[in-house]
Amino acid sequence: MNKTIGTGGRLLALAGVCLMLQGCLVGAVVGAGAAVVGGTAKATGAVVGAGVDAVTTSDEETRAKREREQRDHEREQRRCEQRQRQGQDC
Repeated sequence: MNKTIGTGGRLLALAGVCLMLQGCLVGAVVGAGAAVVGGTAKATGAVVGAGVDAVTTSDEETRAKREREQRDHEREQRRCEQRQRQGQDC
């Protein structure tokens, strides 16, 4: 009879330990999942930030673009004047 109770107690203890370990495993998985999600959120934020930088134009870029357009316009004006001197249309 003692042997049966001892075995039953061991099985009960083993079942209890298994249940407790499941909680630990779930906690570890949830913790790892949160770390992955947190890392992904940081990476996503960096990508979104880079996308916003790519879409927006800084003052320096705007000024440079305006200067390029001005030079192109002046170049075209000079070509047109040369053509007119040669009797051609612009």
